[in-house]
Amino acid sequence: MAVLKLTDQPPLVQAIFSGDPEEIRMLIHKTEDVNALDSEKRTPLHVAAFLGDAEIIELLILSGARVNAKDNMWLTPLHRAVASRSEEAVQVLIKHSADVNARDKNWQTPLHVAAANKAVKCAEVIIPLLSSVNVSDRGGRTALHHAALNGHVEMVNLLLAKGANINAFDKKDRRALHWAAYMGHLDVVALLINHDAEVTCKDKKGYTPLHAAASNGQISVVKHLLNLGVEIDEINVYGNTALHLACYNGQDTVVNELTDYGANVNQPNNSGFTPLHFAAASTHGALCLELLVNNGADVNIQSKDGKSPLHMTAVHGRFTRSQTLIQNGGEIDCVDKDGNTPLHVAARYGHELLINTLITSGADTAK
Repeated sequence: MAVLKLTDQPPLVQAIFSGDPEEIRMLIHKTEDVNALDSEKRTPLHVAAFLGDAEIIELLILSGARVNAKDNMWLTPLHRAVASRSEEAVQVLIKHSADVNARDKNWQTPLHVAAANKAVKCAEVIIPLLSSVNVSDRGGRTALHHAALNGHVEMVNLLLAKGANINAFDKKDRRALHWAAYMGHLDVVALLINHDAEVTCKDKKGYTPLHAAASNGQISVVKHLLNLGVEIDEINVYGNTALHLACYNGQDTVVNELTDYGANVNQPNNSGFTPLHFAAASTHGALCLELLVNNGADVNIQSKDGKSPLHMTAVHGRFTRSQTLIQNGGEIDCVDKDGNTPLHVAARYGHELLINTLITSGADTAK
C-alpha cells in the first residue's frame, strides 16, 4: 500500500493500524462505515489484510465488511493478506468465502502474489482450492514465472510439486528459466534444470537462458550453463550471441568467461557487427574491448555497411577505445560503404578528442 498519513485517515482505519479490537467495536457500534472507501477505493478490510491482522479481519467481516471488495487496482483483501505473508489472515478470509481466483488489473491472482512475495505458507493454503496453478497473468506469466523471477527456491519447489508447468511461457515466450537466469538466481536455475527445464529454450526474439544471463552480467549462471554444455555461440533472431550481448552491456566478467570458454570473438550478427563492434560502441565496453583484442578479435573486420570497430568508436566518441584499436593495428583510414573514414564520422558527431587522436595517429585529412 502507498504510504499513508495516519492522522488523515478515518478513525476506524487509525484503530486498525493501532491493532485495538475494542476501539474498532466501539467505532462500528457508533455507525462508522465498515465498507468506507478511501481515495484508492480501499476498504478498512484491505488495511487489516495488508497488516495481516487475522483477529481484526474476522471482526470486520462479522461486522459486515465485504470480503471480496476491490480497490482501484482490483486488489482484494486476499491479495493484500497474501502479500503480508500472513497465513492466519488468509485462512480467515477463505473461511469467509474470499475468492481465491480473483484477479487484479494485471490479471494476477492471490497465488501470483504469493509466488512473488515468498508467501509459501499462504500458497499452501490457497493451492488446494485451485483447479490449476498454471493460470497466467496479463503478461502471460504463471506463478512459477514470478517465483523464479524473485529467486524463491522453496516456492518454486512447492509449485513444481503441485503440477506447475516448468516450460510454460509468457507472452514473449519466456520461460521461468529465462527469468531466473536473467536475475542471477543460480539456485533456482539449477533446480529448474534438475526438473528437466529446457535449457536451450528460446523466447520470441531467440534469446536463450545463456543470452539472458550474459546480457545482465550474471556470471555464476553463465558458468553453470557453460558447464552443462550449452551452445556458446547460439544466436538470437538478430544474429547476436551471448558474447555480443555481454559486450553491448559492458559485462566484462562475462566476456572474460565466454572468451576463456572459446566463444567466437569474430562472429558477425545479421548486420555484420561482431562483439568487438558492440564493445567499441557501448557505454561501458572499454574493458570488454581490451579482452576481445587480447583474445584475437579482428580489429579491422567490417559490418555489412562497411563499418569497422574504429568507425563505431568515432560514432560514439569512445576516445580511449579508439586508441586501443589503433595501437593494435586498426586501419585508421578504412572507408565504409558511404565512403566515410573514422575521421569523417568523428567530425560529423563533433568528437574533438577523437578527431585529434585520429589526426595525431596519421589519419588522412585529405580523404
